[in-house]
Amino acid sequence: MAAEQDSSARTGQHALPGEFAETCEAFAEHLAAERNRSEHTVRAYRTDLETMLAALAQDGTRTLAAIGLPQLRAWLMRPEVAALAPATLARKIAAARTFFDWARRSGRIETDPSRRLQAPRHRGRLPTALKAEQAAELLRLAHEAAAAPDAEPELIRDAAVAELLYATGVRVSELAGLDCADVDFSRRMLTVLGKGDKERRVPLGAPAAQALTRWIDGPREQLAGRKTRPPQDADALFIGIRGGRMGPRAIREVVHRLAAAVPGAPDIAPHALRHSAATHLLEGGADLRTVQELLGHASLSSTQIYTHVSTRRLQESYRQAHPRA
Repeated sequence: MAAEQDSSARTGQHALPGEFAETCEAFAEHLAAERNRSEHTVRAYRTDLETMLAALAQDGTRTLAAIGLPQLRAWLMRPEVAALAPATLARKIAAARTFFDWARRSGRIETDPSRRLQAPRHRGRLPTALKAEQAAELLRLAHEAAAAPDAEPELIRDAAVAELLYATGVRVSELAGLDCADVDFSRRMLTVLGKGDKERRVPLGAPAAQALTRWIDGPREQLAGRKTRPPQDADALFIGIRGGRMGPRAIREVVHRLAAAVPGAPDIAPHALRHSAATHLLEGGADLRTVQELLGHASLSSTQIYTHVSTRRLQESYRQAHPRA
């Protein structure tokens, strides 16, 4: 019997006592089925939870009822946890709070031991954003390559990809998931399926609409016809070299390549074009609520970081231009 009580189940890469493993599995199912979290989000929560529960088990705590605030504080003081970056540590604490709140509400524990657990205060790293002139040069070079008489379909596609990322501020996963039917050319609007399967509508600028029209009217089908296209990818807006839907990795490679041709521009990923779009909108006078809706942020606090980016730009301009700076 004792052997059965001490038996461990392997969840992911961490050996967990039976109760921990069962509860971790139930929590992951709750996130996916009831809270409609994405597979990526569920995996991230689960990994953070497994590492925490494995550490608690190593310290002798093997049941949920035995976990209290002292045990959680001891977990935070473990060298491998204390050495984490503040943002990573804050994420792990947030995952723990979400888990214990669910465990209390589902009747698995009587009280939530994480309610008094404090996340470290830290100054978040400001997101990388191109200057407006760098973004304009990136797009100019993309269109210049696409306009060449012998331009391959991929170059016309890449110009449309860059325009759409910057014009709408969509995430790379959202861009990869777009179908042709998601583009409303008459209203110049784009329908985007964001995090948590939340749908939003974002406007398209004229250059982005023109780049998409040029891509769809010929080059897209030319590229799609190179290989046998999977049925599920038949309506994909952006097509890869094998004829299937263009994935996030291929989109990242496009952005890296385009940014490398811009003098003085940092090496960026697609998310930097999202940051750039938000920053330039705020610098141009857009209000936070508008930018929040455009980006699909659930909380306004997620959008407010871009005000810090704009402030930094203002300070840099002041120091460079003001005679008494």
